[in-house]
Amino acid sequence: MLNESNGPAQPDPLDPVLPEGLPEVVPPLPVPNLRARNLPWSTAIGWLVAGWSDFCTNPLPSVIYGTLVFAVSIAFITSLFSVGMDYYLFPAMAGFLVLGPLVAGGLYEKSRRISEGATTGLSSMLLVRPLSGHQAIFMGTLLLLLFLLWMRAAVIIYAIFFGIRPFLGADQFLPTLFLTPTGWSMLMVGSAVGALFAAFAFAASVFSIPMLIQEDTDALTAMGVSIALAWNNLKVMLCWGAIVVGFFLISAFTGFVSLIVIFPVLGHGTWHSYRTIRVKPDIKERVFYSPA
Repeated sequence: MLNESNGPAQPDPLDPVLPEGLPEVVPPLPVPNLRARNLPWSTAIGWLVAGWSDFCTNPLPSVIYGTLVFAVSIAFITSLFSVGMDYYLFPAMAGFLVLGPLVAGGLYEKSRRISEGATTGLSSMLLVRPLSGHQAIFMGTLLLLLFLLWMRAAVIIYAIFFGIRPFLGADQFLPTLFLTPTGWSMLMVGSAVGALFAAFAFAASVFSIPMLIQEDTDALTAMGVSIALAWNNLKVMLCWGAIVVGFFLISAFTGFVSLIVIFPVLGHGTWHSYRTIRVKPDIKERVFYSPA
């Protein structure tokens, strides 16, 4: 361009001078987030419907599976009262949400077989053979340790608010918990801490257990992928988590009898959430440990 007074415009001496032949720098194209599915919250309702459909497909094995879960739950609660450890009742009920995804492994297997058109039966649900081999056992050990850590944290919270003294018993403790300022304070703190444990356990196991069943991977990688998938699909996973907690509360109010149906339906639905969100990327995921 010509300058009207001084002729051709002179280059600014402060501008960097690039060597001739240097290729132009092109900014990299944005990389799509392979873990974000951008699903609406209503997708979680579809998972629940799909879970009910799998439950109704050859329902007897699912009913027996749910009955076993109910029987073990009642036996565990009864044992707490029989040995004088009823103060673990509420933490144990909350801790069930930590171990739930692990216990539902047989339900995932049934849903997997239904999707592949294979036969389903109780034996295949109780004798699941994960492709990851012993890594599923390692994952179960990690969840069990998390459950025990939460139980210990619950005792510490009780001691902080009520001191180191014998438990009053459930019949005296419930009025104290719900009708006194100290009880309300402990309830809020305990609920907050329990929610953190449950949220971490949910994010770490909701997809990792199905992954270990269907994919040849290790437990730590499965946990990392599960947390990443839950975080990148937060809206729909929050909705699914709310559905799980809501139905668990319903089962608690019915003396856990409805767990016979609710637990299998939620287990089957969780498998469908995994199949909807889990899309294996083209690049190899980091593996912390190569299964034998």
